[in-house]
Amino acid sequence: MNEQLRFLGDSIINNRLEIAKEIHETRLSGIPITEEQKKEFQKIEQQILSIRAEFIRIFGQALINYNEQTTTARVKEWAEESGAFIFKLGVPLDEALKDTSFYRKFIWNYVEKFGAEINLTTGSIFKIISIVDPLLDDAVYYFSLTFVRYYEKTLQTAKNALLELTVPVIPLTSGVGVLPLIGSIDTERAAMLMDKTLEQANKLRLNHLILDVSGVLIIDTMVAHQLFKVTNALALIGVKTTITGIRPEVAQTVVKLGIDLDKITIKSNLHQAFEEIQLVK
Repeated sequence: MNEQLRFLGDSIINNRLEIAKEIHETRLSGIPITEEQKKEFQKIEQQILSIRAEFIRIFGQALINYNEQTTTARVKEWAEESGAFIFKLGVPLDEALKDTSFYRKFIWNYVEKFGAEINLTTGSIFKIISIVDPLLDDAVYYFSLTFVRYYEKTLQTAKNALLELTVPVIPLTSGVGVLPLIGSIDTERAAMLMDKTLEQANKLRLNHLILDVSGVLIIDTMVAHQLFKVTNALALIGVKTTITGIRPEVAQTVVKLGIDLDKITIKSNLHQAFEEIQLVK
């Protein structure tokens, strides 16, 4: 049985480029593509063929000398590299995973083709099944895992960029800036508020910051606590803070919650705060 598996493994490795091309051509035959897309695709086509051929080689090597730990490690490495590559191409995960059935089909086609030359035994066939199917499952698992990780990383990067845009410190005059807050403030945005406000206040060399909350829908104990932390942190770097724009309904909520804002300078609107700062200067 070992000699039969070795023969099959060697045959698959030696013909891996041919198998990869057949899989590739069959896979693309059902996908409509324009001439322009075809030209762009040709730039990366060789790399895709190399990825396919390497996957075929792993299966051939597994038939020659199967070691679960070593083989799984090879499949994982291949799946992580190809998963990253396919993600960067912008191919959806469900579309990419359709390749699985093509690999399964063509690997077995070649097992049948080469196996006919050596009259595969029933034992060899069952051994091949026990190797090929788990490896395909492992490849799908690690490929999907890598794809999802890159997707989550991209989402987080986009989210961070959006959060940074929601903490815009705008310079008004020399040493004076305004931070207009809009929407709700959750825990994540609150942490970004602290980091980015300090960073921009220092970068703009502010000595006074107007924190306008007229666009904040709700000020609860968490938001109030965060505002305390921001004003205290700004004070430590020499920046005085004035809060403006507390709407009547928000003011009622603050009173009901018993939130103490006595230690924070508060003005009714941005204009009033700016005028007072100019008088002090």
